[in-house]
Amino acid sequence: MSQALSIVVAGGGIGGLAAAYVLARQGHRVTVLEQSASFGEIGAGIQLGPNIFRMFEVLGLTEAINAVAFFPPGLGMNDVRTGEKVVRVPLGDAARAAYGYPYGVIYRVDIHDVFLAACRERPEVTLRTSCKVEGYTQDGRGVTVQLAGGETLRADALVGADGLWSRVRQSVVGDGKPRVSGHIAYRAVLRREEVPKHLWSDDVLLWGGEKTHLVHYPLRRGELFNLVAVFHSNRYDEGWNTFGDTAELNERFAQAVPQVRELLEKIETWKMWVLCDREPVQNWSDGRVTLLGDAAHPMLQYLAQGAGQAIEDAVVLGEALKHAHDDVASAFQKYQKARYLRTGRVQLTARLYGDIYHASGVARELRNRMFRGGEESAGFAGLQWMYKGLDLGKLFD
Repeated sequence: MSQALSIVVAGGGIGGLAAAYVLARQGHRVTVLEQSASFGEIGAGIQLGPNIFRMFEVLGLTEAINAVAFFPPGLGMNDVRTGEKVVRVPLGDAARAAYGYPYGVIYRVDIHDVFLAACRERPEVTLRTSCKVEGYTQDGRGVTVQLAGGETLRADALVGADGLWSRVRQSVVGDGKPRVSGHIAYRAVLRREEVPKHLWSDDVLLWGGEKTHLVHYPLRRGELFNLVAVFHSNRYDEGWNTFGDTAELNERFAQAVPQVRELLEKIETWKMWVLCDREPVQNWSDGRVTLLGDAAHPMLQYLAQGAGQAIEDAVVLGEALKHAHDDVASAFQKYQKARYLRTGRVQLTARLYGDIYHASGVARELRNRMFRGGEESAGFAGLQWMYKGLDLGKLFD
């Protein structure tokens, strides 16, 4: 870069902090605006594919992530009604051999804390809370960001990392509300001592059934146990912090095998959220303004790539700015061109995997036969294009 830029990042989640850290490492002055009163994450566990660990290496954060992650030995799927094993894919050394990087799981709070700590160590980063972005205007010299309450900030560029309900996106893309999938997720985290030994598994284990599934795995070096139950529902609540209806949850899993029902009974309070995404778009930039993460390409959770794709976005955004020198608008075009087909493929494939996990009848039989045949490997081998990750050296050839 011929000069350091001033950049505003709207949103202090994983994607926003990753972007701030990447840009600060390049010498840019970054202000992160978080609309909540404090920086933090809502949610339970997330899975980290090898493509994400590749990015941690690029960012120099591998050691910090490894200190709080858990590395499951396998990835499995069982039938939620019969208990039969559909498939189990070895991870550990097998994942490293296939992709050069591991497959892990992590508490969402912990990965957010890693990025937050990394940003706090950078003098180029200013972290502000209780700052809600309402809109922006721009001219040939910069962007004026308007905050709720009337304050304005002037910068060379704006990155909208403000999530599924992004205000910045509405100015850039203008496609209204997200697409409601008709699926609801209930999530909870137990301490290890709260989980009976016969129900504990070190694997990432998914129990799939007709319009329902439960997935569970350890977190935080094995100290916690993450559970996410998903089912089809007509309920609709915006946000991620709504308390769930345990009666509805138990009704949906009434035909599940005893060990699944026993796990569900261990949870007294569930948090729920409605699963939404959007149609993939080719353009998510407007001059000196661009989008990142869920603001650019929100996706269903069935490939466990939401946070990972946001982190990839951050790294590619930084690379684009390097290649475009001080031409912000050109950099943002390079960035989205390098990202939209990959993220669009993840968005659409995640929808497909939701149907696969919740299959019934002939579709269920076909899924089980394909997975047992080894070629699909519960999606692990069939997703090589995703897990191999980015070749940064070829992004802008």
